[in-house]
Amino acid sequence: MIKVGIVGATGYAGAELVRLITAHPEAEIAAISSVSFEGQKLSEVYPSYKFLNDMVCENQDAVVEKSDVIFAALPHGLSQELGKKCIDSGKAFIDLGADFRLESEDEYAEWYGGEFLDKELHAQSVYGLPEFFRDKIKGKKLVANPGCYTTCSPLAIAPAIVNGLIETKGIICDCKSGVTGAGRKPTQGSHFPELNEGFHAYKVASHRHTPEIEQTLSKLSGEKVTITFVPHLLPVNRGILATVYADIKDGVSFEQIRKAYEDYYKDEFFVRLLDDGSCADIHNVRYSNFCDVSIHYDPRANKLVACAAIDNMVKGAAGQAIQNMNIIFGLDEKTGLVIVPPAF
Repeated sequence: MIKVGIVGATGYAGAELVRLITAHPEAEIAAISSVSFEGQKLSEVYPSYKFLNDMVCENQDAVVEKSDVIFAALPHGLSQELGKKCIDSGKAFIDLGADFRLESEDEYAEWYGGEFLDKELHAQSVYGLPEFFRDKIKGKKLVANPGCYTTCSPLAIAPAIVNGLIETKGIICDCKSGVTGAGRKPTQGSHFPELNEGFHAYKVASHRHTPEIEQTLSKLSGEKVTITFVPHLLPVNRGILATVYADIKDGVSFEQIRKAYEDYYKDEFFVRLLDDGSCADIHNVRYSNFCDVSIHYDPRANKLVACAAIDNMVKGAAGQAIQNMNIIFGLDEKTGLVIVPPAF
């Protein structure tokens, strides 16, 4: 059994890791930590885990010592030193935060106000979006787990951009997220009276996930891609819907685009390409590691409209992290992640 340690186990992503690892046939939780709840049982923080996980939250050193792989579900800026400690100890490290996602230190400084504390360590990391980069993840010990928006948006548009069927200029990523994406710590924006019966954009054209999406799309296209990214906050707990708009190149038919999507995702278990006429819906992916993709053609504007839906806590966080763990340890990617979304 793979011994798993979770740092930040009482946050939403950490608690979701506990839920999924508990049912994983090849892994078991060895230790958990939480700064806010150190010394307390996880089941005291989340009563749903009573008798299923009554582990006491320890300190980070204990988690590293007892585990083969450490998941860090921490705010940005808190994972670099922990990552080095894990790698120096011969442990695998999967970071659900942003510290290792961007390859450019200048971009990290611009968008997060930080610096790379150990450039050699950053050079060892790999971006953990398996549908695009699984060959690079194999054999690695340090994985930067993508964010939720940065998983959903590229999955929506990748086949079209890889095959050169759309223009790389003028791409718009219009995304909506459930409130768990903001984390467990309450803010005025996530306060029920502020959120309920409302729907609004936030951090318009200035969200920190922008350079991460651009980095992935640039790698896939082979040229620098600049996007317009606008996130919105939905009054729901879970889910992200990304609607991506792109200009179709002259002479390209929608049939060609459909074929490109079918070929690109035919062997990807977790990406479900929907039939023509269907629309991706967050309702249909809840609690699962699936990404549902639907593609649409606007003939008047000659635009591709690609929609993708994920559960931001699973494929957008904990589920994808476990998918990466499975790759690192040579397991089938689906292990512990074949979860049927509830029908209602």
